[in-house]
This record gives sequence, C-alpha cells and structure tokens, in this order.
Amino acid sequence: MKLIRNLLALIGLLAVLAVAAVAVRLGPTLAKFDDRFLAVYQEFAGKLLKTGDPGVSMMWSVPVAADLSAEEVVESMKSIAVSRNLLFVGESPFYKQVRAITGEDYRYVNFLSFCDAQVGKKMLEYRDHYSGFMPCRIALVEDKNGRLWMYTMNLDLMIHGGKELPEDLKTDAIRVRENIMAIMEGAAKGEF
Repeated sequence: MKLIRNLLALIGLLAVLAVAAVAVRLGPTLAKFDDRFLAVYQEFAGKLLKTGDPGVSMMWSVPVAADLSAEEVVESMKSIAVSRNLLFVGESPFYKQVRAITGEDYRYVNFLSFCDAQVGKKMLEYRDHYSGFMPCRIALVEDKNGRLWMYTMNLDLMIHGGKELPEDLKTDAIRVRENIMAIMEGAAKGEF
C-alpha cells in the first residue's frame, strides 16, 4: 500500500512540475494573446470534434429562408453591404464556370466579395499574410437537397486567435466581422 501511495505521489509531483514548466515556458507568450483566444479555439475544437472536419469548423453558416431565390439573396446582400459601408467588389458564379467547362448544369454556387478598403489597408500594413482574408467572401450555395445556405470564414480566428491586434485594427476588424454577419443574417431573411 505504501509503495502505491508513494508511486501516486511521485506521479502527482511530476504532473505538477510538468504543468509548472509549461506555464513558465508558455506564460510570457500566452500573456500577449487576445483575451478571447481560448474561447475561439474551444469553439473551433468543439465543432471539429463534432464533425471531424476542419473546413466545417473554420466556417460560419446561415440557412436561407426557403421562400427566397438565389437572385433575391444576392440583391439583399448587396443592399445590406451598401447600407453598412462595405463595397461589393466582385462575384464569381461558380455554377456557370462548371457549366462552361463540363457542358452540364450544376447547382447554384456563387462567391460574392465585399471590402472595406480602409480596413484592408490597415490589415496589410500590419501583416501581408492577412491578404488571404481579403476581400471578405460570402458563398451562396444550394446544397444537394436544393436548400440555399451562406458560408463565410470565421473571422474570430483572425481577430482573437493569437497575439492581440493593435486596438484600432482590432476595433475595425470587429466592425467588419459584424457587418459580414449582418449581411448574412439579413440576406437569409430577404432584408434590404
């Protein structure tokens, strides 16, 4: 019994020392991270564990009301973007590209791009890698059952997922995030 107790005490001591070593080594780095980084990665990990798919885990999705057409949703997105001072900067109708290449009809898949050029400039001044997030894209996708969905990248991973952004850039990035979500949520209901 004494041997087992001593062995368990040794394992406990080693575990405490390991945690302390990790805290000492990572503590200064983690102190520079955004306050919400743990929550962002917990949400990501929860989705990943549920779906097993990192692509699903990195995206936000919003279902579109069944009575809306793709054209109505696109017009709604453009209207809401303008009302929120985001530029509509492009559209890539993937379903038309597939049809042009294969000669076969394809379900509706369209990529719409929106931009706040002033925030984009700040992002690029901060880090060139952020160009991969630009412009903000919303995919309007008809699923295999004929239902429309909107998808966009989870911007919280960029905003809160690592070292804290400079305050003015973080404020602007959060505003863009809120605008993109407002476009998706409003367009899903056909708002203008």
